[in-house]
Amino acid sequence: MKKRKGYKHLLNYCANLIMILFEMMCFSYVWFVYYNPLMTNKFGERGHWGVIGLYVLLAFFFTQSLGGFHIGYLEASDIFSSHALAIIMSAVVEYFIVVLAVRSYVSVYPLVCMSVIEIIFSIIWTMLVRNLYQKLYPPRRMLVIYGNYPPDDLIAKINSRKDKYNICMSVSYKVGYVKLYTMAKEYEAVVLCDLPAEARNQIMKYCYQESIRTYVTPKISDILLSAADDIHLFDSPLLLLRNEGLTIDQRFFKRIEDIVFSLIGIIISSPLMLIIAVCIKLYDGGPVFFKQPRYTRDNEVFMVLKFRSMSVHDADSKITKKGDTRVTPVGKVIRAAHVDELPQLFNILKGEMSLVGPRPEWKTVVDKYVEVVPEFALRTKVKAGLTGYAQVYGKYSTTPYDKVRLDIKYIENYSLWLDLKLILLTVKILFKKDKTEGVDEYQSNALRNESADNDKKQV
Repeated sequence: MKKRKGYKHLLNYCANLIMILFEMMCFSYVWFVYYNPLMTNKFGERGHWGVIGLYVLLAFFFTQSLGGFHIGYLEASDIFSSHALAIIMSAVVEYFIVVLAVRSYVSVYPLVCMSVIEIIFSIIWTMLVRNLYQKLYPPRRMLVIYGNYPPDDLIAKINSRKDKYNICMSVSYKVGYVKLYTMAKEYEAVVLCDLPAEARNQIMKYCYQESIRTYVTPKISDILLSAADDIHLFDSPLLLLRNEGLTIDQRFFKRIEDIVFSLIGIIISSPLMLIIAVCIKLYDGGPVFFKQPRYTRDNEVFMVLKFRSMSVHDADSKITKKGDTRVTPVGKVIRAAHVDELPQLFNILKGEMSLVGPRPEWKTVVDKYVEVVPEFALRTKVKAGLTGYAQVYGKYSTTPYDKVRLDIKYIENYSLWLDLKLILLTVKILFKKDKTEGVDEYQSNALRNESADNDKKQV
């Protein structure tokens, strides 16, 4: 079994290489058969390889950014959507490259047919490779070691991926190190969930010594340290945490990014926004827009703009829940299509928000969160965003503590490339219903276990 695991990455590499080669062959056929004959000045051999090479680079870039190469890691639906979006975006960009090469507008039909064939192949090929993965690499048998509270929520999340993980047992660290070490050797991996720092460090060192695969739920301090700079001025290692948020130059270029993208977004979506506004007005005659005080950078409060999706009298009363009866028929449609937040493009243009950043949370809800999880206020080192790290990798109902960890990960690892990657990933999650699901009916907010959250922030 261990020998087979050594070839796991090689299998993934070969599977992805075959996918890219297939896409290259498809485009080569389209280029030589349909588009090259239309050229008045024919390319030489290098010119042909240049056009084909650009398509391969685009396909690689978009697939990598959307996570499509993680065949043995992500869910099948994620892989399918990643490849489909990567193929479509590559074809769109390549069309304009072909137009420039041919020096005339050409038919998109060959590229459309090519994209359909590539998408069908990617689905079939991914299913075959994933079936092979599951036969060669069954789910890992895992032991969960937890702190003062049972990690039911985490176990439920891990159990949602039965194809990769098999939680066989959970145990408190309080049973003692001797028993924990003996148990850890019986499993293929160990999950350390919100342990006190001293206990966690002790168990991690043992697992490292015994080469036991270890998964750890990070504390906020861990995320801060992961982005620290190494200082090598002395023979004792030092880590530097600047704790400044974004630098002046990063803020400048991020603002340019916001202005450009928000203007383009407003221009492109203006017909759709007009139709939505008319539908909302015709349904009940109420206001088209919904305004609510939200927090942005440095805890400044601004009025966020959204299309109203709830009845007039209930829109501002409480947080959205699953199957919320306050949502109007028009609201259900615009929420399902993820277009209810389009007016926030105007908030971005005004400088109140950013295209990418922590979710702009309701002021009333934030004040409640901070009482239980004080670290929740750390999210405001940057402007709130229309999309962001927590929006892509989390859900609407993600707990406050998890949101903090995701948002700080974004702040501490910020780059324009990360912004672009999150924008691309946002396109993919638009097709996921659970990303915008409200909290459960028994909840008044996203807090699930206040005592557990208190325990998390104390260790």
